[in-house]
Amino acid sequence: MKIFDIIVFGAGSGGLNSAAFANRIGLSTQLIDKSDANIGGDCLNFGCIPSKALIHVARAVRASRSLQEFGITVTSVVDMKAVMSYVKNRRDIIREHENAEWFRKKGMTVALRMASFTGRREVKVADTIYRGRKIILATGSRPRKISLPGMERVPVFNNENIFNIDFLPKHLVIIGGGPIGMEIGQAFQSLGSQVTILERGKNFLPKEDKKVTEILYRRLKRDGVQVHFNAEAKEICADGLLRLHVGEEERRIPVDALFAGVGRQLNIDGLDLERADIELDPSGQKLKVDDYLRCTNKDVLVCGDMVGKYQFTHAAELHAGLIIRNLLSPWKKKLSNAHLSWVTFTDPEIATFGISKNELKSRGLQYEVIRQSFEEDDRAITDDHRDGLLKMFIGKGGKILGGTMIAASAGELVQELILAQTHGMTLGNLFDKIYPYPTAARINTRAAGQYMGTQDNSEDGAHTAKTLSPFRVNGPCDSLS
Repeated sequence: MKIFDIIVFGAGSGGLNSAAFANRIGLSTQLIDKSDANIGGDCLNFGCIPSKALIHVARAVRASRSLQEFGITVTSVVDMKAVMSYVKNRRDIIREHENAEWFRKKGMTVALRMASFTGRREVKVADTIYRGRKIILATGSRPRKISLPGMERVPVFNNENIFNIDFLPKHLVIIGGGPIGMEIGQAFQSLGSQVTILERGKNFLPKEDKKVTEILYRRLKRDGVQVHFNAEAKEICADGLLRLHVGEEERRIPVDALFAGVGRQLNIDGLDLERADIELDPSGQKLKVDDYLRCTNKDVLVCGDMVGKYQFTHAAELHAGLIIRNLLSPWKKKLSNAHLSWVTFTDPEIATFGISKNELKSRGLQYEVIRQSFEEDDRAITDDHRDGLLKMFIGKGGKILGGTMIAASAGELVQELILAQTHGMTLGNLFDKIYPYPTAARINTRAAGQYMGTQDNSEDGAHTAKTLSPFRVNGPCDSLS
């Protein structure tokens, strides 16, 4: 029986980061996944990378159609085979450094078979049993399936097969108003489909601030996307119409294809977790995991989607870093999501970071709220992106605790805010920074200036603009004339 320092189940973001770091510091490492094509996990194969490539194409198509305002007319139809060829090509470029042979050259042992536990620290791959001093479980998650009468009448997609589509649906119905559904829905609307999004709740993107999602809703309506709240699909009828309930009202809408974005479930089938004394929570859908990312079997640690709550590639990177740190140090550190951020890549993008309003209240922390509209921001005016909003939670001394932004390229604009929040910086630090004019990131110093030149004048501590000293302005220039 071969013994490894580290055995990693799953070669997605969490597994690859854990295995690569362990291997780099000299630990004998075995990486296991079911196939070479699966290496890279959901992010490379079915998630972050192909979806962003698709969004890139969709934005280019939408931008070309907007040129009519300047006398340029574009009337051609999108070639979906060409679109998906581009998506696949982008994915293949990254796969050059994410494959079994690449990692073997780096010194890892890579097994490409289905694997399962045979003991607390033993795994079986084909007919061979291996032992690990520590085992990292990072097998990820997969999309939940839907069941709908008559769904055999139309193609049904999720994030695992949508990037193989070779036609543009005339009427695409998205079931689920989460990040995946919103991104895919807006992209296909831009490419030329008529998209309808069905959300069972009162709001899509329920983790986001409602003021922010209202801005996105207005943009979707302007783009032609149909969004139904309190909606539930009931049946695809023989006449090609989807029967649904919107509240108490029954409606019928055309449908050529369905996209299911109704959540995720963990990839734990066939792992024989009970043989390793790994317990599930009462729901039977999640693992029991402590604050140090350990299962009920303390020699097995979990990473990525297996942890639950935040199913992001960068959350998996956070988990991997914590696991390796705790393996090497006698002083163990608990998982903290206080500095986590995420971006939903709609247009405009939504970027959220730091401690949420609910978390601040539950901790009993004092904070104030500032809001900065993009309406009068000079760069937003020139680029016609004035429907943005920055909202931040500010603690004692102007310390940045968290916030959210909706804007074009919000995921890039908030990076310095994330840095400030991570390292305990204040709005004063941002206000002291000289921002080249007219960069889009000046929205951050506008917010800082707003805070420093205002007083609390609303029931929730929100600040509104007030005139600042003439020696620091947020207008067309930084110099006095």
